[in-house]
Amino acid sequence: MSLAQLHYTSATGGDGPGTGEAEPIPARFTAVDAAIPASVLTEAGPLLAYETPAGTAPRLADAALRALPEAFSFSVLSDGSHLLARTVAVQPAPISAVGFHAHAVHLPPGTRLPGGALPIAACRSARWAATTPDRTLPGPLAALPATGHARDREGLNDFAVSRGPWLAGVLADLRRLHEQDDAGRVVLVERQSADVARWIALACVALPDELAERLTFTTYTRHPQRAPQQIVGVLPQDAHELTAPGFRVHTCTGPRPEGSVPDAWAETAARIWRSRTPELFREAAELPGEPFAAGPVAVTALCAGIALGTTGRAAAAGWAAERPYALDAKRTRQLVDALTEPGVDDRTGPEFDAAGRLFAALDGRSPATTTTPLAAMLVTEAVRGGNGSVELPGRTAFSGPEGAAVASVLGPEILTELSGAGAGLDVARTVQLLRVARLLGVDCEDLLPSVLRRLAPALLDPGDGEPGWAPALLELMDEQFDVRTALLGALDRIAPQDPSGVERLLGRVPLPFTGTQSLPHLRMCAEAPEAKAGCGADRVGAVHRVLRAAGMSPFAEPLVLRTAVGLVWEQGAETGTMTAGEGRLLLEAATSDAHRTAGTWSHLVAAALGAPATDEEAPELAHDLLRGFPQDIGGRERGALLLLEFAREIRSDAAAPEWAERVRALRRGAEPVEPEVLGHAFGALAERLLAPDRPEAELYALVHSGDPDLVAAYDRAARGDGVRSRLRAEPAYAADCFAVWTAHPHAGEEWSRTADALLEEVLRPAVRTLCADDVAAVEEAVGRSGSSGRADAFHEWNRRGRGTLGRIGRRIAGRVRRG
Repeated sequence: MSLAQLHYTSATGGDGPGTGEAEPIPARFTAVDAAIPASVLTEAGPLLAYETPAGTAPRLADAALRALPEAFSFSVLSDGSHLLARTVAVQPAPISAVGFHAHAVHLPPGTRLPGGALPIAACRSARWAATTPDRTLPGPLAALPATGHARDREGLNDFAVSRGPWLAGVLADLRRLHEQDDAGRVVLVERQSADVARWIALACVALPDELAERLTFTTYTRHPQRAPQQIVGVLPQDAHELTAPGFRVHTCTGPRPEGSVPDAWAETAARIWRSRTPELFREAAELPGEPFAAGPVAVTALCAGIALGTTGRAAAAGWAAERPYALDAKRTRQLVDALTEPGVDDRTGPEFDAAGRLFAALDGRSPATTTTPLAAMLVTEAVRGGNGSVELPGRTAFSGPEGAAVASVLGPEILTELSGAGAGLDVARTVQLLRVARLLGVDCEDLLPSVLRRLAPALLDPGDGEPGWAPALLELMDEQFDVRTALLGALDRIAPQDPSGVERLLGRVPLPFTGTQSLPHLRMCAEAPEAKAGCGADRVGAVHRVLRAAGMSPFAEPLVLRTAVGLVWEQGAETGTMTAGEGRLLLEAATSDAHRTAGTWSHLVAAALGAPATDEEAPELAHDLLRGFPQDIGGRERGALLLLEFAREIRSDAAAPEWAERVRALRRGAEPVEPEVLGHAFGALAERLLAPDRPEAELYALVHSGDPDLVAAYDRAARGDGVRSRLRAEPAYAADCFAVWTAHPHAGEEWSRTADALLEEVLRPAVRTLCADDVAAVEEAVGRSGSSGRADAFHEWNRRGRGTLGRIGRRIAGRVRRG
């Protein structure tokens, strides 16, 4: 293959710039191969143009001229062809101004340099000319043989070590350029353009071949923001203007960069260069994997003895786990030894996860001497590192002498922790230790009861979704039958104390209790969601359904009653509290002895005391509770139930005399009494005293009690719809109320105020709705109930309310007339 070449030279003689500052230098093509299209020349001019560094004198000595930067570039043109060029500063004569000469070769689309050489390899080729040839149509070059530092391995290694702090960052940015296919540029700030060339050589060795051969670059430019190449070299004084987001600037002449580079491929490639082993890139390229995959280079580096960080080790283990067939036995053992090397203290969760996958891939494929170190590292991390997410190896990994050695070291540590006071409180930790104990054959049978007894309630911690320890717990229960039996038994025993917590646990973690264990409480908790949804508002029906799931009668095992009630009426549940009617049904469904043993009688008491004053079931339930639990209910709860029972007695005419005094005494024994309970007792008493057949002595006792709560209850009852309807329908009842509400003028202020209000606000509106005959009937009934003076009083009371404005009204009317 031949290379079409061209020459582009600055103006000669006195045509150059005359000032002392660097300025664009006029130039022209002085020799061009006839095969090069004119369109290429149009694009080539700006790419080959050269400006000397700021402050360069117009005329220089030879040594100073040679010290000026050299622009070696590889650029892609719009037609897909490439231009490889070297531009150097020249001074044709001592009296001439500094100019430049560019020598370039043109590579048509799809072609490469002879022999497949990379463009950077031709940087120091002796074929580059600094002057225009004699002919304006130069012949093509046969090749650009590489010489100098591109083949100087030690020199390049030394440079890589000197630029170690920047290596990973530069390589990471180059990877991003290729993967994102964006227009960004990597800017390298160096004092010497030759160092930029060395950077490009470093990058091309590390990059995949197909990307290295397309990498465009220039080792020097005064205006990096105009440079179209991917890698741009600039001097420190020209780097100040690089603030646009597309520039990834690496100032290799300044302070070392801080922090790490989150790119496993770049970090590993940098370590290979710092280890002076660039030949490993060729070895890594022979391994399967995508371009820039961290796995191949990480595996190669570890097998060569190069220490990597946790990200690199994780990449190597993950790659090998996916391709266990890609490495021979020797390299597999080298990789495992590197991954499990003792003394490494920066291993992370992702690294252990990758190591676990690698063990799973190698187990059964590689000898135990290869896989056991991985297994030992995983279980050691599980025990000593507290990593609850480590994927543990299979039990067969520790069947040989290597496993016995691991057990002899970790076994005592496991037993010590499991016997401690905190064992069982951390679910993930406890589960992990129990699993490792089984893997290593550590006997902890004596510790299991106490550990699982503490583990069971720890499982009930509230949360949403499946907890992180759930898969490990299920594997533990599947692996160890004795653990499963003991743990399920412990959960079944604590279910009556926290049935809703166990129900939530079973909703989050599908515990296996379908075997022969009875586990009545667990079965109830598993049935509860469907039972409550299926029975809807029939909560007693839901109780019976979950009781059937237990497979045991509450007469035989009363605690199932506690579990059932807790599941249906759990504290704070949206279903609300138990009603008095539900309490009566539950009391009928099981004996008082069963409720006493289960402790559910307290739920029934709460249902009675919390019932609304209008709930007629509450007094009945109170009566049943006092009869069924005479020794269990005491204190103020007993007093409150007695108040409810008193209401029942009043309504059934079974109450002993002296009602007012008795109800007040019961209230004192029930303090602080629930308002609804008082409403039951006082309301029943008031309603009974508003009946025509009331005991007069009891009415007299209430009227003269001076108790504001009793009088207020009477007032509320008198204002009820039943009394108002009766007043309008029965003249005799209206007459009776008038007589009562006017008969005790000296009973006290509380009664007098209430009676006056009832006369005006209850009786008068009712009488006003009556026809004349009914009013006469009321007046006649009032007369029959007492003296004629009482009839006159009713007549006057009724007349005054209907026919006059009253004293205040008359005064106001007179003022209106006078006005």
